[in-house]
This record gives sequence, C-alpha cells and structure tokens, in this order.
Amino acid sequence: MSGGKALVLDSNLLVLLVVGGADAGYIRKHKRLDAFTEADFHLLLSVIDGFDRVIVTPNTLAETWSLATQIAEPARSRIAQNFKHLVQHSDEQHRRSIQIIERDEFMRLGLTDSVMLTLNQEENTLLTADLDLYLGGMRLGLDVRNFNHLREAAGTI
Repeated sequence: MSGGKALVLDSNLLVLLVVGGADAGYIRKHKRLDAFTEADFHLLLSVIDGFDRVIVTPNTLAETWSLATQIAEPARSRIAQNFKHLVQHSDEQHRRSIQIIERDEFMRLGLTDSVMLTLNQEENTLLTADLDLYLGGMRLGLDVRNFNHLREAAGTI
C-alpha cells in the first residue's frame, strides 16, 4: 500500500483506534485510555478519513499490541481481532534500529518515537498525543499535529 496522503499515528492513538474500533464502550473501561473518551475516538476516525492510508511500524505495532490487550475477556479477543484488521489494512514500514539510534533525538525520545520521525516525509502527517514527540517533529520542520490541540478545538477536552 503506497501513494497518496499518509497519516502516521503514535502508539497511544493506535491503542485508541484499536480499542475503540472493537467497541467504543471499551474506551472508558481500558486502563490505558483514561485520558480519552468515545468522542476522542470519533474525532480520530474523522481525522483518519482525511488521509489515503495509515502508516505503522513494527515498533508502534508491538507497543500497541502490548498496551491494547491489557484488558479482560471478552474485550481482549475483540480488540485482538481489530488489531489484526489494523495490521492488514495499514502500510507497515520498517527502519533499521542501528540507524535510528544514531539520530539526535534518540536519547530524548527513544526508539519508537525516533522511528516515527523518519517516516514523516513530504506527503506524510504525524499525529500524536505525546508532547515530546510533537515538539521533536516541530524541531525537524515536519508536518506534525498534536491530537490534544484537535481535541481542544473539538471541545472533547
């Protein structure tokens, strides 16, 4: 899957997407989504609709799986099915860790976030709820948007 406008989502937003996509009611029950609401999930979906594809990495997928499945059955199985759907319908891109650890932002942001900054090229937009990642993208002059700013504008926070 390639071409067109692409959206890169951080792991927190991928968890919101996977959990909410399984059942929006799970958002208020999921301990990793305390900061988000069902309205935030619908806002995220509306943002995603403005793009041709979603880019993920093995790093963000691993974090998303680990965080999203921290819930009891039957929610866990439904979330796992939705995670599978995400993987099948995303554009997965890989960056070699040996190259990422040499980047200036690695020590400050870590591996997963540093990888996301390498994906944010001309046609890509990075959407994050993480202030440090947002500021890191801004420092590099990338097309980066803070999901919390969108939430404020939409009145969900």
